[in-house]
Amino acid sequence: MIKPVRGFLALFGLVGVGWLAGPAPVCAAEPAGRVRALKIQIISTMLADDGIGEWGFAALVEADGQRILFDTGARPSTVLENARELKVDLAQVPDVVLSHNHSDHTGGLLTLRQDVQAREAKGLARVHVGRGLFWSRPTAEGAGESNLPLKTRAQYDAAGLQFVEHDGPRQIRPGVWLTGPVPRVHPERNWSGRGKVLSPAGLVEDTIPEDQSLVFDTDRGLVILSGCGHAGIVNTVDYARKIVRAAPIHAVVGGLHLFALDDERLGWTAEQLKARGLENLLGAHCTGIEAVYRLRERAGLTRKSCVVGSVGASFVLGPGIDPRDLAR
Repeated sequence: MIKPVRGFLALFGLVGVGWLAGPAPVCAAEPAGRVRALKIQIISTMLADDGIGEWGFAALVEADGQRILFDTGARPSTVLENARELKVDLAQVPDVVLSHNHSDHTGGLLTLRQDVQAREAKGLARVHVGRGLFWSRPTAEGAGESNLPLKTRAQYDAAGLQFVEHDGPRQIRPGVWLTGPVPRVHPERNWSGRGKVLSPAGLVEDTIPEDQSLVFDTDRGLVILSGCGHAGIVNTVDYARKIVRAAPIHAVVGGLHLFALDDERLGWTAEQLKARGLENLLGAHCTGIEAVYRLRERAGLTRKSCVVGSVGASFVLGPGIDPRDLAR
């Protein structure tokens, strides 16, 4: 049963219409299912041979006929305009997943919802978030709030958005899993280290605790869609293999926040992914262009199976990666 959010969020006035708590994490006895048909298409990232490039991320998922928008880009209208250019009708997408609170992943949410609302009341109306996304992030000066979703709460409510908060893994469609917040087993530390978050433990370093990914269980292995990978892509992969099944990693798509890593840490990441059976990588957003090439070399991938992500590029279960033109 989905229940209103209580407890800690109530202390900050976050309880109200449109604020929902996710169901309890799935138990091992629940039927898992498999995804038979899957397409992930990038709608926002930096590189673009058509559409608009930006420092942000969004991707449209089609899994066995069900559609999900993963993240919403940075600028209010980028995903809206790119979707129109790619001939994607977002009014027919009921669910949004936000990987974390940062504005380069949440900036387009309100504009997108307002655009589709008049045409389809259920379009982009249900938003899945990890626990911690709406926690306060005070500015460095302590005089304001830096968390865009928290600042935009009243406008979200007015637009009829309903948020489902997850504090653990959840199968939201047959074979489609949300990790919820990912345990940090390996010391990847893929965040800035400068921000603070007001957590139940008080004001602490903001490790982006709500960072979550989508996992698709397929007969070829697991496919992981990441927004920024602040929890660490190896941590995310290992958690996916724990909560879903210990299958090889057929593909990783999205942002991995590796652009600032030195060669030693990139090499470690590549070796860990290779050991877990990585077959395809479509590295977009904060993965970094040079990092993608280093991962390709060290993980034993090829020009066809490891590609820099661009607007419109896609991964399709079976055919693999379509990089479009610029990143081919």
